[in-house]
Amino acid sequence: MTVFLGTGGYAFMPRSLYDPACDIKGNISINSGERIYHVRGQEYYDETVIRAEYGERWFCTEDEARNEGWSKAGR
Repeated sequence: MTVFLGTGGYAFMPRSLYDPACDIKGNISINSGERIYHVRGQEYYDETVIRAEYGERWFCTEDEARNEGWSKAGR
């Protein structure tokens, strides 16, 4: 999630500072640069780590992820 800073610009917020229900993981593939998201129950959900410094992020809904241009992981 991003927030607008009073000094200007945007910054990523750690997941611990916003709604824990936003548990969809937006991950960027190292090899292809593809932006994919993982939902609970998918094969690699638990192993996927979100690194905000690489542009990865959390989503609250699948619609939100798709509207931002991310595709659902195949497994």
